[in-house]
Amino acid sequence: MVQKAESIWFDGKLVPWDQAQVHVLTHTLHYGCGVFEGIRAYRLTGGGSAVYRLKEHIHRHFNSAKIMEMKIPFTEAEICDAVIATLKANKLAEGYIRPLSFIGAGAMGVFPGDNPIQTIIATWPWGAYLGDEALEKGIRVKTSTFTRHHVNVMMTKAKTVGNYCNSILAKREALADGYHEALMLDTEGYVSEASGENIFIVRGGRIKTTPLTSILDGLTRNTLIALARDLGYEVIEERFTRDELYSADEAFFCGTAAEVTPIREVDRRTIGEGKAGAVAKHIQREYFKIVKGENPKYDAWLDKYDI
Repeated sequence: MVQKAESIWFDGKLVPWDQAQVHVLTHTLHYGCGVFEGIRAYRLTGGGSAVYRLKEHIHRHFNSAKIMEMKIPFTEAEICDAVIATLKANKLAEGYIRPLSFIGAGAMGVFPGDNPIQTIIATWPWGAYLGDEALEKGIRVKTSTFTRHHVNVMMTKAKTVGNYCNSILAKREALADGYHEALMLDTEGYVSEASGENIFIVRGGRIKTTPLTSILDGLTRNTLIALARDLGYEVIEERFTRDELYSADEAFFCGTAAEVTPIREVDRRTIGEGKAGAVAKHIQREYFKIVKGENPKYDAWLDKYDI
């Protein structure tokens, strides 16, 4: 359950949590044309807090809106400032941030006409997305019967509300079958991503990740590519198949919510030694140093604030 906070930023104003409401004829509620982001704030080891890659997340949010032909009536800088203001109003030193822009009520039908574009920012405490044990021991994954979107069916580079019906179906199926997460293939049968995470595999010390074809351009993915290369690993962006994943030495998911989550099993096949591998653990440790302000090389990615 989402833990209730004091306020939600709604179209330029902080309003009480229970008053952040919309009409039942809100266009996005019916037709799914809205865009959102998932962002995290962390307590810094040296004191204070920081939002991780705030500007990049908000820039992607505006790009998603542009792709979906939604004109957000605020600037990127104003939304960045609003994120910090919401965290401070809720006295949240660490947690999850959800900006959402949606088409409001007015015209009904597929064409939204001149309906207003509205934006909210909600924040709440949130720990490990797949559980603390998942970060340490790794998770079990099932290849979904549902295929990831084709690039000319849905706009895969937009973080669009309606795209996630595909993810919901895959996630429900995986959980019902006793797994932690779903792996999704693209329309040609290559590994795409999970229901809400990007994927990496490790073979012979070399790291491979799906290229930006059918997948969302994940900011955590972008971080890990840069980090792994800085750590001396060879990283390749190249399509790979399920059987290549099955025979990998290691595999792990990444995302703002999932952070760096090792994979110990896929479709009943043990991956590597059946636990978090050395490369995944190394990258995971270094990733948490970055977001907690312990590696000054990456301080430009931190928007710092105090409660």
